[in-house]
Amino acid sequence: MTPLTLPDEPACWPALPLDSWKDTCETLHMWTQIVGKIRMSLTPLVNHWWNVPLYVTARGLTTSRIPCGERAFELRFDFLAHQLILETSEGLIKTLPLRPQTVADFYAECMSLLRSAGITVKIWHMPVEVPKPIPFDEDRVHASYDAEKAERFWRILLSVNAVFYQFRSEFIGKVSPVHFFWGSFDLAVSRFSGRRAPERPGADSITREAYSHEVSSVGFWPGSGAIANPAFYSYAAPAPQGFAGARVQPAAARYDQGLGEFLLMYDDVRLSSSPSAALLAFCRSTYQAAAELAHWDRKALERAA
Repeated sequence: MTPLTLPDEPACWPALPLDSWKDTCETLHMWTQIVGKIRMSLTPLVNHWWNVPLYVTARGLTTSRIPCGERAFELRFDFLAHQLILETSEGLIKTLPLRPQTVADFYAECMSLLRSAGITVKIWHMPVEVPKPIPFDEDRVHASYDAEKAERFWRILLSVNAVFYQFRSEFIGKVSPVHFFWGSFDLAVSRFSGRRAPERPGADSITREAYSHEVSSVGFWPGSGAIANPAFYSYAAPAPQGFAGARVQPAAARYDQGLGEFLLMYDDVRLSSSPSAALLAFCRSTYQAAAELAHWDRKALERAA
């Protein structure tokens, strides 16, 4: 199998410190939650909630096809034209401009766009996985949109997506799509051993479904909380004994005891001689540590070189 040509040009890995676009990031996070909840409300549950994420496209992020009775539609964020695009199976195309506006206004316009196409949907108005959530229809706090920074974020996702797809292709066991979870605002891909995981005491129904089977996951997010800049992460659930002390690559990667995950800062990847090689090394070495320590059947799960 010939490996894909992976992105290494500096333009594919632009700088994006969180404090340079924090307001836009928080606003866009809420907008993606609105669009993601529309998909979630109209699609059947897929294991590990794989029916809810968005996917990276050549121009932004998409819901992919959403069934709607005898029809279907798709919602796409276009970060080149800076539009939210609605396209239906009848060929109807409608757009909303992405511009500085409150979450409440975006929510109202998005729902109006759907109604204008004859699409009726109800979603839970409350954001998830954020501190101090504000209902979408009441949120007049988040109202920023820096088009250049939004495009820059998408270009990073485009490059990371390519590397994650290469990593995904090396596994023939159960593996997730490369998908963008709008709740945690991260791009991720997960590999599974095929064995059920012990149930987590006191876990809610969402967590029980998400971690019902042994998993090794790697992802990227723009930063939040104590991690104040974009970073890559990798974790195993359940984490096997010795995982925190495993030696992984590249040298800049470290284990964060608070998060219970390996971290590799985006700038360490971006400024390396080959960002794609550095990221692939992180994906492969953290997975190998998890799989070896947890005694996965690697010969049956991995594609031969």
